[in-house]
Amino acid sequence: METAEVRKRVKDTIDSARRQAADRRAQNSQAEIDYERFLTSIVVPLCHQVAGALRAEGYPFLVNTPAGAVRLASERWPQDFIEIRLDTSGARPQVVARVERVKGRDLIAEDRPIKASALVEHLSDQDVLDVVSDALAVFLEK
Repeated sequence: METAEVRKRVKDTIDSARRQAADRRAQNSQAEIDYERFLTSIVVPLCHQVAGALRAEGYPFLVNTPAGAVRLASERWPQDFIEIRLDTSGARPQVVARVERVKGRDLIAEDRPIKASALVEHLSDQDVLDVVSDALAVFLEK
């Protein structure tokens, strides 16, 4: 193979990777702005409503707001929680619910997208409630 052809291909690959990285940074930056608005206006109030409903049914849960996330945690077993956060590690930023629980001696953790491949600005309170309700089932079995 010609050296010039190899160099051209490598240069094209470098340029493409740089463009993709710049696009991803811009996309993540916009997603972070949209996510902060989504977090404060939809997710936090909804988690407080869910915690109140759970408490009324005899399941004491707390709402914590660590930086950039909201966590709905059991008062009885604090290591059991649902945390909603923005995940920018993939090809596209997405809001995920991290569900962690202890079963026996095992820590079971799972990330569930709130709505697969949806932009943050297109998520609704119903999308969040659907994922939280599904995730709560494992905690309420105890």
